[in-house]
Amino acid sequence: MVERRGRVEGRAAIVTGAGSTPGPGIGTGKATAIVLAREGASVLLVDLHAERAEETRKLIEEEGGRAEVFSGDVSLAADCEEMVAAAVEAFGTVDILVNNIGRAALGTVVDTTEEDWDRAFDINLRTAFLASKYAVPVMAAQGGGSIVNISSISALRGDGTVAYSAAKGGLIAMTVDMAYAHGRQGIRVNAVAPGHITTPMVMSVSAPGPRAEFMNTMRSEAGLLGTPGDGWDVGWAAAFLVSDEARWITGAVLPVDSGVLSVTPLMMAPRLRGVPEPES
Repeated sequence: MVERRGRVEGRAAIVTGAGSTPGPGIGTGKATAIVLAREGASVLLVDLHAERAEETRKLIEEEGGRAEVFSGDVSLAADCEEMVAAAVEAFGTVDILVNNIGRAALGTVVDTTEEDWDRAFDINLRTAFLASKYAVPVMAAQGGGSIVNISSISALRGDGTVAYSAAKGGLIAMTVDMAYAHGRQGIRVNAVAPGHITTPMVMSVSAPGPRAEFMNTMRSEAGLLGTPGDGWDVGWAAAFLVSDEARWITGAVLPVDSGVLSVTPLMMAPRLRGVPEPES
């Protein structure tokens, strides 16, 4: 029997937001980092909260993988430059970059403040811009690499999070332009658009109880599969996109959404109405 090598065996990866918000479940960055390590990559775990990244590192090393922690604010150019330098020092190069950082907040154009708007763009878009700015030259110098930007279906459908949606939409536009600009340098750039997944960050928005459980059930029922999605689903999608199996895919947006984008809300209404709403 031929022994199967990992999809990204021997490669060096950076995952931003590689910790996880405290709470049940697993965040997309933490899951992605673990999956990449399982597939053979050495992973630089980047997070503003070092203790969260340390938890991810411990899990990876317990499974026999290799990871290092970098604590920094990747909305700052200096920290991003230092981050890439740390990956090169630890692993010799950068083959993979997953721009995972994100934060959502409710708000329309009327009630969103300028400060909230700027913060949404700093967290969801500026971080990916700056991380890519310093990682791309390293990839180009070695003849190639792969970047995955974690966007959202909020960039493609309205959900009352105007600043977050606009920033994630900008991330998709940046993905396409980067794919154009750097394709002939051997760099593939794609995006993942998660749907109504359940992560600790999502669950932290609502207080535990019947209402949170109701919304969690609604997330599942809104999709064609009727099953819950989580951070692992995003991690597996990202691992595919950075692997050689996706060698001819670039400039693409991969929805990980249980088919939400493939159906009109009207068609799912009977499913959603069938979920009993908790008493107030």
